Amino acid sequence: MLVVVSDTHAREESKLQGRTLDAVREAEIVVHAGDFYREPVLDAFESTARTLRGVYGNNDDAAIRDRLPEVRTVEYAGVRFAVTHRHRNGDTGLAMLARERDANAVICGHSHRPRFDDGGGLPILNPGSHAQPRGNRPAHAEFEPTAGDENALSGRLVTPDGAVFEEFRIAP
Repeated sequence: MLVVVSDTHAREESKLQGRTLDAVREAEIVVHAGDFYREPVLDAFESTARTLRGVYGNNDDAAIRDRLPEVRTVEYAGVRFAVTHRHRNGDTGLAMLARERDANAVICGHSHRPRFDDGGGLPILNPGSHAQPRGNRPAHAEFEPTAGDENALSGRLVTPDGAVFEEFRIAP
């Protein structure tokens, strides 16, 4: 399983709880799309996740920026993701970033609003924030290989209490 979180905005801990904590512990790879906020939070994620692939966000401190890139590429089960916290040019900029990285989809954060959008031809996922939803539903995303199609991923947006509120599919 691939788990995606973002926008923790904490000083000392990951603020993981419920299904989000379980998913991070179970995942083969955890992607954090930025805004850990302070370095101890990055350390907490690294000690909880088997494999963490993060990027820094606009609110991350210098210590996090020294340890993580602004953009990275993560591949899982044949699907290639371009990962960034935000892009100044919105969805158009995210699509350009995906093309530059030869990615099938983009993962971003920043808005704290969970969403999956594939209406523009390129899937864009924002997992929202599990810890500071700012009026949105607290959430994270989970991906697993699609049964019967080894080149596709089945995804879902999930609340910390385990409620699935959106399901989707990504194929290269």
